[in-house]
Amino acid sequence: MSVLSLTCPALHRGPNQILPALALDFAPGGMIGVTGPNGSGKSTLLRAIAGLGPETVGLRQNGQPLAREAVSLLPQNFTIRSSLSVLDCVLLGQRKRLGLRVPPALITEARALLDGLGLADLADRPMNRLSGGQQQRVLIAQRLFAKPRLLLLDEPTSALDLHHQLAALSLLQTHARRSGTVVIAALHDLTLAARFCDRLLVLGDGRICADGPAEDALAPATVEACWNIRPEYLKDRDNRLVVIPHLPA
Repeated sequence: MSVLSLTCPALHRGPNQILPALALDFAPGGMIGVTGPNGSGKSTLLRAIAGLGPETVGLRQNGQPLAREAVSLLPQNFTIRSSLSVLDCVLLGQRKRLGLRVPPALITEARALLDGLGLADLADRPMNRLSGGQQQRVLIAQRLFAKPRLLLLDEPTSALDLHHQLAALSLLQTHARRSGTVVIAALHDLTLAARFCDRLLVLGDGRICADGPAEDALAPATVEACWNIRPEYLKDRDNRLVVIPHLPA
């Protein structure tokens, strides 16, 4: 599977430019984190890539335009009031393949995704009887079940507790590497971003301030300038970066 190329014009929010024109390449199977302070353009960028903004973003793979149905976005804000069951919600990720009878293989695949996200016991529960965090995990499972070539997630762990943050990001990382899917996730937690992402795009001051592996992208000068904090760095038991923020003196 070849590199996925993105070309994006300058992004605006009203009369204000949020980000300049961008041209980025993403390796297949990569987990890319988009991070930065509030208002830096993370959600605006993801929505534009998904085709939901006024700008026209180009996506190409194997020299051919990437079809819009090959791109899936999980937005940051959602509320599901439907009484649809959890399992049926996941199955709708492949609604074009569903007929009057759902193939048993698809049901098995959907249940496996629910199990990986700790939701196996909730498969028959109505979506409107779930907590916000449970709904968020179901929607992650639905997006994975759809098998997009490009998966965009806006704060996919915002409603999750610590255990489920790790489980969800681990599942996304594994899925990307096994399937070749490019996963781009907006994340606020720098330690989680460093732990699970192969590459980080740091947005701030109307531009991409850094682009690369966590050790480089989260350099002290970049973190101080973008977030107005003094970072302290540690290494976890697997030698991965841990970022501890401190208010400036």
